[in-house]
Amino acid sequence: MGAALALAERGRGRTAPNPNVGCVIVNGGRVVGRGWTQPGGRPHAEAMALAEAGAAARGATVYTTLEPCAHASPRGPACSGLLVEAGVASVVAALGDPDPRTDGKGHDRLRAAGIAVETGPGEAEARRSMAGFLTRQAHERPYVTLKLATSLDGCIALASGESQWITGAPARAHAHLERSRHEAILVGRGTWEADAPTLDVRLDGLADRSPRRLLLSSRHPRESGGSASLLLGGGGKLGPRFRGDDDWEWVASPAAIADLTGIDHLLIEGGAQTASAFLAANLVDRLLLYRAPILIGGGKPALGDIGLTGLADTHGRWRLRDRRMLGIDVFEEYERTR
Repeated sequence: MGAALALAERGRGRTAPNPNVGCVIVNGGRVVGRGWTQPGGRPHAEAMALAEAGAAARGATVYTTLEPCAHASPRGPACSGLLVEAGVASVVAALGDPDPRTDGKGHDRLRAAGIAVETGPGEAEARRSMAGFLTRQAHERPYVTLKLATSLDGCIALASGESQWITGAPARAHAHLERSRHEAILVGRGTWEADAPTLDVRLDGLADRSPRRLLLSSRHPRESGGSASLLLGGGGKLGPRFRGDDDWEWVASPAAIADLTGIDHLLIEGGAQTASAFLAANLVDRLLLYRAPILIGGGKPALGDIGLTGLADTHGRWRLRDRRMLGIDVFEEYERTR
């Protein structure tokens, strides 16, 4: 299951609206097939692994991070049916599939064919791996990660606005890796106008994984005299302001992320007002904090008001998942407790 979970991470941020699933097929103590959900959601992980295993799948054990799907699609057959046809002996799934089109039906089909089914190994890891899909199913919105790069005293820039660079190269490379694992990245209007951010992935071999770019603004840029240089396209899209032929997409409020299609993992990168708005709306599921060993004093704080009324409200909201050094900077990852 650990190998299947590792394979599932290859598809994270590229498979929406389908989950990023990993699958390993073992027969006679040997791995005979591996698969992970491909970009765009097809082929599914099980279909890919079965294609690699071929006849060796008969009598094998299948480890998959999610219950095999039960619904037929114009884009491909149901994986539970493929597993039955292949004659596998058993299926071990980390999670059941909450999609109502499957939700137990996949496992029922396997059991009806005499295939042993086990659920649960690797469940916690699978929930983290497929957090985007599961959040969309449960809450009808993307899974939201907030990234903050700060000084020791919680500043994201000098008073003048200068912010490049607070953290060092290893921390910035890690942040670019995180970008590659999200379908979209969002910044506020102030960051967009002041910094002209490209928000792409600048890591060798991952440039094709640059996420969609979103702008949070309560007013459409057409209404702002300060945005006269914008080239505006139709359909709520903002034409290329800074480079290339890419479009920026306009989001009117944090709650409006529920209307975004094809986005299950959303990364928030700036600035303080935008970060505070998502925190105040209780929409942040994961926090990435990069802290540089510097003091700024009198700079721009990372956060403004997030709607808390007492210290009692601050405790128990965040659980530490990871802490490590990235060069001279400290990186911490927190999960929201709900």
